[in-house]
Amino acid sequence: MQPPDRKIVLVVRETRLDELIARFNTVQQAQFYVEHLGSDFGDYLEEQQQLHTATRQVETSLRAFGRVQRLDRRYLGNFIFGADDIVVVLGQDGLVANTLKYLDGQHVLGVNPDTKRWDGVLLPFRPDDLPNIMLEEVARKRPLKRVTMAKASLNTGETLYAVNDLFVGPRSHVSARYTLRVDDREEQQSSSGIIISTGMGSTGWLKSLYAGWAGAAASFDIAPPGKALDASFPWDSAFLHYFVREPFPSRTTGASLVSGRIAAGTAATIVSGMAEHGVIFSDGIEADFLEFNAGARATIGIAERQGLLVV
Repeated sequence: MQPPDRKIVLVVRETRLDELIARFNTVQQAQFYVEHLGSDFGDYLEEQQQLHTATRQVETSLRAFGRVQRLDRRYLGNFIFGADDIVVVLGQDGLVANTLKYLDGQHVLGVNPDTKRWDGVLLPFRPDDLPNIMLEEVARKRPLKRVTMAKASLNTGETLYAVNDLFVGPRSHVSARYTLRVDDREEQQSSSGIIISTGMGSTGWLKSLYAGWAGAAASFDIAPPGKALDASFPWDSAFLHYFVREPFPSRTTGASLVSGRIAAGTAATIVSGMAEHGVIFSDGIEADFLEFNAGARATIGIAERQGLLVV
């Protein structure tokens, strides 16, 4: 019996060993480099073998439900997904987030290839689960978890989506200069950049920013030492959270508008004052960025689309 004419996109990424081979040309040279630095090359081999085994198993299972197209992470930004494609992500949690930002309504199944290695917060399934999970998914009987996304729109017409967070600031370690407006408040600032986080991203970069703030406050007896500060919020929340990193107060720049929410139906506006090196990138992928130099105006708010995770 032939499988139905349904397209299933299997998203994967290179292993650490693949990247080393691309850098050093051969496995032997990669091994020499790793072991010369005192690391265990066997761990690299084990990781690659486990992923390859899981990939073969997943592809075999998926072929019973449609045509399978394997897609490497590096091509996500240029790939055109069909409206009815089912997307299966095999890899780390970050790969699921990287994939969601390029989708518009497609369902995503996250599969953990190595439960001993990866936490799998966004990877609820194992390769062995796929035959039963896919039976329910093709019938649209699996529950979905909705993920609020962020969107940056420039006055040039360019846009960028984020599943975890947006960064607005300098490409290198220099100060960013800009004007920030949230609701009815506006301030000229000089800082190392702004993080705008979604609920999914609130347990990552945003959490580390608040942890640093809490630790510094405790060291000056402003806050109790060791007190945990939970900045996380649900993935489907109807708001974003912004945090200005290292704002510098001066005669022309302020440091009062440094943290808060961007509610649904509203937006933050940031006008660049940087002559060069200004950027906006999302989800930690610095190669996928918008230039944000003098005169550029970014409007940042909740995106019109959501990520849809099969659970």
